[in-house]
Amino acid sequence: MTGAGAGQLFIISGPSGSGKSSVVSFVVNSLPDMMFSISYTTREPRAGEQDGRDYRFISREAFETMLARGELLEHAQVFGSYYGTHRSILEEARRQGKDVVLDIDVEGTRQVKSSLARAVAILLLPPSRQELERRLQQRALDTAEMVQRRLERARQEIENYRLYDYLIVNRVLADTCAQVQAIVLAERTRRAGPAGSSPEARAAEARAAGARTEANRSQVSAILESFGAQTQ
Repeated sequence: MTGAGAGQLFIISGPSGSGKSSVVSFVVNSLPDMMFSISYTTREPRAGEQDGRDYRFISREAFETMLARGELLEHAQVFGSYYGTHRSILEEARRQGKDVVLDIDVEGTRQVKSSLARAVAILLLPPSRQELERRLQQRALDTAEMVQRRLERARQEIENYRLYDYLIVNRVLADTCAQVQAIVLAERTRRAGPAGSSPEARAAEARAAGARTEANRSQVSAILESFGAQTQ
């Protein structure tokens, strides 16, 4: 069985330490008819990462060749390394009758939304700068200097929250996963039309509505204030 109107793109973004990888893994493994788009990157693999599972690790020259040929749906450069999504994922999703999950940053989201406006974009947020810093320090992957760079980048990413259709503050991972699941179900039901509605779908729609960007502006303002950022 395939998802209604399969071929939908779901973007999940979030600063380092926001829980994005865990949420993406949950969505791909727990929902039917979902596939994960494995990004290409020129950075070196971290401990435990595998080529073809976490990323496709390639040389800078190979990445720039793909870029020059127009093969990438989106790309960005983060801390000196390229990241990008190959356009072939769209055709593969259509062929398999599945929806696609993209794990990309704000710049990638901007590029995808400019060419595929119907893509559904979800931004995961930390409760505060202090909590994000604690999480980054706890995972012990970065130097103190890199932690500060990640915090500054997080502020810049959160300031672009208006790009996103949904905002979720990740306080409890299980709750965040359930909310993303509700969003996917609600979007699928909306594409299927009234015939696809059910009590479960209506409950998911109600939960998804609470995550809409316009419903969460005050939360974003409080988070940005914890970063020392000006809000509007």
